[in-house]
This record gives sequence, structure tokens and C-alpha cells, in this order.
Amino acid sequence: MENWQAIVATVTFISVIFLIMTEWLHLVIAAFLGALLLVFTHIMTLNEAIGYISRSHATLGLFFGVMVLVRAFEPTKIFEYLGTQIVILAQGKGKRLLLAIVGITTPICAVLPNATTVMLLAPLLPPMAAELGVDFVPLLILMVFVANSAGLLTLVGDPATFIVGDAVNISFTDYLFQLSFGGILAIGTILIMLPWLFPKTWRKELDNLEELPHPQINHPRILAVGALIVAFVLVFFVVGESLPIPMSPATVALLGAALALLLAHHSNIDSVNNILRDVDWSTLIFFMCTFVLIGGLEKTGVIKGLSGILAVMLGKNIALGSLFLLFFVGLLSSVIPNIPLVVAMVPLLKQYVVNIGLAAPEVLDPNFQGQFPTMVLPLFYAMMFGATLGGNGTLVGASSNIVAAGVSELHGRRISFKTFLRYGIPVMAMQLLVAALYMTFRFLI
Repeated sequence: MENWQAIVATVTFISVIFLIMTEWLHLVIAAFLGALLLVFTHIMTLNEAIGYISRSHATLGLFFGVMVLVRAFEPTKIFEYLGTQIVILAQGKGKRLLLAIVGITTPICAVLPNATTVMLLAPLLPPMAAELGVDFVPLLILMVFVANSAGLLTLVGDPATFIVGDAVNISFTDYLFQLSFGGILAIGTILIMLPWLFPKTWRKELDNLEELPHPQINHPRILAVGALIVAFVLVFFVVGESLPIPMSPATVALLGAALALLLAHHSNIDSVNNILRDVDWSTLIFFMCTFVLIGGLEKTGVIKGLSGILAVMLGKNIALGSLFLLFFVGLLSSVIPNIPLVVAMVPLLKQYVVNIGLAAPEVLDPNFQGQFPTMVLPLFYAMMFGATLGGNGTLVGASSNIVAAGVSELHGRRISFKTFLRYGIPVMAMQLLVAALYMTFRFLI
């Protein structure tokens, strides 16, 4: 590929990140213009750009389906009702509300995609915050931190975790015994930081819970049927791909959305036009443009070149290389979505361990099902932890971050890049340090 194309793709990507960070342009406009620039400079054709988007059709389908599903049941006032009940259970104390968000989000994100969980739970937070008299933006940011961190609890908790785990053929059970404690430490880090991260909410207390509004659920029969649809979706998220006829999470989400639209339309609680109009299209468009921008870096060889340089820098010192990789991937994944990052780096890391003589050439075969040498596994584990925890650093670091920003805008508030950065940098830094200590004592000493 011509050098000028790699330069243009790199400059375009960096410029988009810069415009988002400085807030000179809305993040959707910046990403949209960046993606179109790659097409107009013929770095990729329109068909190629659409091809890169289609590679992530499952992600887009999943997000769209859950957005429609959540929006279809807004007329029932279920989110306002649940928000009030959680505030009452927390006895009007901000610290208990923060702990409740951690407690509810953690187990769900251990088995469901973190962005999906944020889409399902985030609509509860604005009414809860309003009743407690606090800002809902910090609550959304906290949910994002917990969702991303909880992805380390199981092999299927985060796409990046699964991609790396599948690459080294680690089983679900082995992951639980070897790596899940790292996820527990990541969640524990957030818990310890809560009073310093969210001091106003932590100290907030309501004197009289009787003054809370008590919203009534509308259309209870419709909601009962809707609960069955949601239960169907959640169950098949977990078991769908293991059925004789597999059902991907995206397929399940789209089917749930179709059933929700059918129910809303025939019960006259809302119109199809209103529901589709309120879908967070800006988030979907941002993801599509991001896939094109990353595709430009991939097509021009930028990602491969960066990963190759990294492999040269690691040398044969696995311990030092693992710690370096943890922080390098963590920082990189705070500005580059972790899925394409790990997809690009896994084969190059495999090639590296073969080149230095620590693994047999057979591991390069995509169909290789054997065991990797134990001494090289810390490199892959480090990449796994860095890619997942690095997503907490910035607003564009993980898909759940963007989803939360979209939910916030739908409720009249915009999460700025600087606002997220103020919370994200200390959380990411502390979690990476804790992960480094865990890696050192668990695998490297």
C-alpha cells in the first residue's frame, strides 16, 4: 500500500480523535467527516467502506434491537417506577445507590455484552438521579466503568476477552480459575474509589422518602407481555448460540425488537413511527464511521506496522514484555476500540512467540486446538486485561461508553469528552496498576 495512504489514514484518525477531545465538533460529525474523507481520497472505495461496516453487522444489529426494545416500553412508565423503587430500597442514601449500581451491573455484565447491559439499565438512572436530587451523568459513567470491568469476570463477558481467550484455546472453566480474580480486583478498585470519584452523590441523603414521586405503571397487561419478551431475549442471549440451530445475540435482539414493535402497535400504546424516531441513530452512525476509520488503518497496514514494532520491542523477556503490553494496549485501547485492536494483534503476537522459539509453528494455524506453552500465556493475558480496562479511559474507548453518551443525550444532557476523561483517567490508571500487580504475582514470579 502506498505510504501516502497510510499517512492520510493515520492523520485522519488522529484528527477525528483530536476534534472529539477538544469538542470542536460533535463526535458524530467528526467521525462522519473522517470516514467520508477516506472515501473521497480513494483510500477505500464506498463498497470497501460498507464492507468494513458489514463486518460488524452483529454489533449494529444488537444495538439497534435493544434500543427499539427499550424504547417500545417507555409508555408503560416502568423505568420511572423501577428507579423510584431502587431509591426507596437505598433508603434515599447516595452511597447505597452507587453500591446498588455496582451490585446490579456486575453479575449481568459477567454473562451479557457490556454495551447491551448499559442499554438495558441506563434508562433507569435519569429518573433515579432526579428523585435523589443528583446529576445522572456520573451515575451513567459509573455504570460504564463497572460494565467494562465486569467483562473480565468470565470468558464471554467482553468481546475482546473472548477473542483473546479463543485464540489461546482457554476453556470457560480454566478462565474462571486463572483470570476471574483479576476481574474481581478491577471491580474492587472501583468500589474503593467511589467516595473520591463521586463525592456529592456519596454524601447525598434524602430526609423524607415520602416526598418522592410515586409513578404508576401504565398498561400493566401490556407490560406483562413485554416482560415475557424481555425474558426471552435475556435467556437466548445466554443460550442462543449453543442451540442445535444457533441464534446469535444480534438475531435475538432484532427478534425481540420486532415483537416489541408488534405489541406496541396493536395495543396502541405508541406508534411505530414514534418508536423508530427515538432510536439513538447518532450512536449507530458513530459506530459505523468508527468501523470505517479503523478499516482505513487496517487496509493501509498501520495497525499491522504498529503491532510489528511492538513485537520487536518485547524481546525475549516475557515478564517485562507482559507488563509493557498491559500498559501499551491499555493506553491504545482508550482511543481505539478494543475489538479491532485485539483482532489485529493476536496473530502478530502468535508470530512473535514462534519467531523467538517459545512456541511451535503449529500455533499459527487458525484451526490449532492444542495448548500454548505456559510461559507465553502471560503475554496474551496482558493484552486481554489491557484491552478491556483501557476502555474506561476515554469516551471513545469502548462501545458501552458511546451507548451511555447516547442515552444521556436522549435525556437532555451531553457527556463531554473532558467530563468522561476526568473520571476515566484515574480509574483506568488505578485498574491497570492493580492488574499489573495481579499479573506479576499470579503469573510472572
